[in-house]
Amino acid sequence: MAKLHVKPGGTRGKVHDVTPQSAGWTYVGFGLCRLAPGETVSEATGGREAILVLVEGKARISASGRDFGVLGERMSVFEKLKPHCVYVPNDSEWSATATTECTLAVCTAPGKGGHEAALITGIGMDTRGKGTNTRYVHPIAMEDRDVADSLLVTEVFTPAGHWSSYPPHRHDEDDFPNMTYLEETYYHRLNPAQGFGVQRVFTEDGSLDETFAVADGDVVLVPRGHHPCGAPYGYEMYYLNVMAGPLRKWRFKNHPDHDWIARRDA
Repeated sequence: MAKLHVKPGGTRGKVHDVTPQSAGWTYVGFGLCRLAPGETVSEATGGREAILVLVEGKARISASGRDFGVLGERMSVFEKLKPHCVYVPNDSEWSATATTECTLAVCTAPGKGGHEAALITGIGMDTRGKGTNTRYVHPIAMEDRDVADSLLVTEVFTPAGHWSSYPPHRHDEDDFPNMTYLEETYYHRLNPAQGFGVQRVFTEDGSLDETFAVADGDVVLVPRGHHPCGAPYGYEMYYLNVMAGPLRKWRFKNHPDHDWIARRDA
């Protein structure tokens, strides 16, 4: 089994490069680039589509021969401003040149040629959960938005002392409409940055049960099973989720021991 808790490989350049090969799965890829002003990164997509998410900072982005200009607004992800994002189809190319210090996420999955390069606009802000299960969501590219062939992408802000991706739930069976098989990555950030969060990845039969203390900038892979996370008192948590599978729909089941929480709060 691939290592599920991935630390950044440095502080500059491409500090994360999760591929289907490195993860031991089929669909999801996740890269993260940290650029200084003037630095450029570019890639060909090959058979994969991409959604570029400007996590922090500004960059001039082009894709499929189209110049989207300088994008980006928030200098810190914890400003909670809506992200600037660009969709890039398969069999294409993209480039980004930082105009400020910049953190750029590269979310990838198999492309099918169904969409052209485009800005992803109209991103809302949703509230999920109740009490200390409350969190705030930017649904960048979920299934109700026809902006990608395979990718499902969202970012979540979890207040200090709250739980998220909770009650524990899983989406590891190709059994639509009851459940969909979706691989998933979590890119974590903490505020203040010296903090930590907790994420557990576990199956009901106990064949997988790992718990991680995640630091600012870490990535967690979820190949199967339930995957709740928590933010300790004093530390706000952000994460960027990338999901993909054979069907671009998000159907999950809560853990049977904890589903009562969702029923109570419905």
